[in-house]
Amino acid sequence: MKEAKEILALIEKANNIVITSHRSPDGDSIGSSMGLYFFIEKLGKKATLCHPDKCPDFIEWAKNGVVIHDFENEPELVQQKMDEADLIFCLDYNGASRLGRDMEPVLENAKGTKVMIDHHLHPDDFVDIAVSQPDVCSTSQLIYELIESSGKIDLLDTKIGTPIYLGIMTDTGSFRYSSLTARTHEILAMLLKNGVQHSEIHEATFDNNRIDKMKLRAHIIAERLEIVPEWNVAIISVTENVLERFNFIKGDTEGLVNVALSMEGVEAAVFFREDKDMVKISFRSKGGLAVNTIANDYFNGGGHKNAAGGASFTSLEDAINKFKEVAPKYF
Repeated sequence: MKEAKEILALIEKANNIVITSHRSPDGDSIGSSMGLYFFIEKLGKKATLCHPDKCPDFIEWAKNGVVIHDFENEPELVQQKMDEADLIFCLDYNGASRLGRDMEPVLENAKGTKVMIDHHLHPDDFVDIAVSQPDVCSTSQLIYELIESSGKIDLLDTKIGTPIYLGIMTDTGSFRYSSLTARTHEILAMLLKNGVQHSEIHEATFDNNRIDKMKLRAHIIAERLEIVPEWNVAIISVTENVLERFNFIKGDTEGLVNVALSMEGVEAAVFFREDKDMVKISFRSKGGLAVNTIANDYFNGGGHKNAAGGASFTSLEDAINKFKEVAPKYF
């Protein structure tokens, strides 16, 4: 990472550092944020974590007792921290809009030096320093590369390495996706050599499910799954009423779209979830079949070739119908 020494110098001279990541946090956004936070801590500096919304319960453990301030619940505090910051990290997102409509202008108006570290395609021009590497599987891997390339690999410990492992694990589908490379495995080996307990991370993330979560996921697969054989596409969806019925909390449907994708003969899967005044959409695909294009063209989103996200500001039924209308162009 050619920018590593420059970023290190910025950290060392900064007085108020803020770490941000995208709305609807996932394992990589939390993992990269916490990995960078603990690295900055080992450098003898302090940072503040300011995200658009709350960390999902299933990866709450990765915060290790550290507070992540979220704009949804603490708008005035986050505004203050962003205004005071002289260095702002933008992790795991490629444009200010990924912070959501409310926090986007807060970042845009902030005066501090902005550093983007991200692995998504087609980044916007919204920062002072941009580390954009779409060929890397996760932003968490890029945080490791930052540490190594800055000459500070001796600071790597379990506190830093554990969230980095989490981010790589979740953004590669537990090391299944084609984005995983030999370099990623080398980094994973280094994390294990430095004391990271991989089995404990897997258990904490995947083996601590609430009964309501299991029932919700079973209901969606049993009652809200549709296979469109002419496209080899699986569609799953859920309404707000059903989410309320099963006492939904953030993270309960994480990875469910991959369950649909795992079905025999399915080459792409789409998950539609009602969320207040919008419908959130997750796209997944296999092999050479791209889903980021349809997300970008019709659903206010984008992402990677095989994993993308989007949103519709219509009804759930209209969003699904729109997908079915345009899908033949892509599948």
